[in-house]
Amino acid sequence: MEYTIENDYLIVTVTTWGAQVKSVVRKFDDVEHMWQADKSVWGYHAPILFPHTGKVVDDLIETKGEVYQAKQHGFARLMEHTLVRQTEDTIVMELRSSEETLRIFPYAFRLVSTFTLDGDTLHHKLTVENWDADKLYFGIGYHPAFTVPFDDEHTLSDYELRFSEPESPICLGCQPLGLIHGDFYTLGNNIRALPITRELFANDSHCMVNLKSHKLGIYEKGTGRGVVCDISEFPYTLIWSMPGGEPKFVCIEPWHSLPSPEGGSIRWEEKPAAAILDAIPAGSGQDIYRFRLTGERKDTELDLRALNALRERGWNIPTEAAVRAFCS
Repeated sequence: MEYTIENDYLIVTVTTWGAQVKSVVRKFDDVEHMWQADKSVWGYHAPILFPHTGKVVDDLIETKGEVYQAKQHGFARLMEHTLVRQTEDTIVMELRSSEETLRIFPYAFRLVSTFTLDGDTLHHKLTVENWDADKLYFGIGYHPAFTVPFDDEHTLSDYELRFSEPESPICLGCQPLGLIHGDFYTLGNNIRALPITRELFANDSHCMVNLKSHKLGIYEKGTGRGVVCDISEFPYTLIWSMPGGEPKFVCIEPWHSLPSPEGGSIRWEEKPAAAILDAIPAGSGQDIYRFRLTGERKDTELDLRALNALRERGWNIPTEAAVRAFCS
């Protein structure tokens, strides 16, 4: 099923399959900004990554005394979500634990997606509720894909990724297995923009750590048209397009967790960079975790706890002082 909301600026369609934003059309130029999930290239629009982001070791997790298969980016993107309510400017969907989810992830939960139009901005808020008797460990992130070029009058060379602040983006190495392995690299020194090219994504994604910027967008040079994501509350931001050809879309992916480390444990409770919601005392309400893809910026300290844990294992992770130096 698909549901649509609109205002004076945007027409937005959300599908219940994965609670994905399928379409965002800007009214003044009638441009469709979401990738239309061509399966010959990449068959998604804007997946929600839950209960983990990226890959886990051997595609397995061990928890509550059992071992479970765990596909890349979790299962929420592969399931039908249920409409909770729709108003003129808001769509709310949910995914609740069920017999199907409990066979692959033995925790009771509720994942709520709230899509709200506010002028020329679409807010997407995710809320996780722990309905389980045990602590809920999980990772979560966004994976929206934006089409480039915006129209037939432009080519890929007309576009760039643009940071809201000067950056020296530090990236965690995750290739070739999709697992973090301790190496890091930078995408430049005190840059404000990255050209969108085939070469940028030749080796897959880039996982940037602790950016100063509160916004990252895809901009059309010369016109000022763009799609901008608020990344201010996220310690990790990835950029990705399908390797092997000229990019037809670019993903801007704010994450609250990381892939598992190479050689790491499959124990779910030992996975680094995970959120934890407390168990539910009998008769109490749910423990809740909320954040949004767009919204007001919060000034936060660098969150390097997950990186520190890897550094303690002898991995080549930059120190906090080095990160601050690179980012200043």
